[in-house]
Amino acid sequence: MTANHSLAHHFTTEAYNNAWANHRLLEACLRLSPEEFTAARVSFFPSIKATLNHILTVDWFYLEMMERSLAGLPPSEDPGRHFDPEEPFELCVELATEQRVADRRLIAFCASLADDHLDATVTTKRPQGLVHDRLRRILAHLFQHQIHHRGQVHAMLAGTSVKPPQLDEFFCTGEAALRARDFAELGFSEEAIWGARFVPPQESAKGI
Repeated sequence: MTANHSLAHHFTTEAYNNAWANHRLLEACLRLSPEEFTAARVSFFPSIKATLNHILTVDWFYLEMMERSLAGLPPSEDPGRHFDPEEPFELCVELATEQRVADRRLIAFCASLADDHLDATVTTKRPQGLVHDRLRRILAHLFQHQIHHRGQVHAMLAGTSVKPPQLDEFFCTGEAALRARDFAELGFSEEAIWGARFVPPQESAKGI
């Protein structure tokens, strides 16, 4: 199995997707007025500000957990510090800067993995004691968590002056042009994420 077809590589593509989706979503949120950013809304968390802060603090929590576990370090004595305060950033511009740092950190972590790392034990300290899980399950949970709460922000944006952006134009080969500007802004490339360009059967036949 080649690196670009491994399960570990799929997690890397999910990390790139996460960074791209956050980039699009936060670009939209940066166009909100401060009042729109903090306004009370109907969702799991009561505002766009609260939801975006939650995405970031949970990223910090899980990134530390995974990085320490794979480095052979004991779990942090105070993982809950990532949630104190619950909303560390008042301004979207500050939050967006820190989310981008976390996104790059997640990409680097996933890119460092091989398939035989995915069943490594990940440990964190919880109120009930030490909790253990498999890395593949923690990564899957983290990506699901991010998608879940981005969807809530996306829905809340529909009640503002800013149109919610498309967040499902990342994976399909035929939609590369739709994400080209974002990739240029982020410094990403199709080849870096997926490897050699996919050639549809009809194009391959032309060369025969």
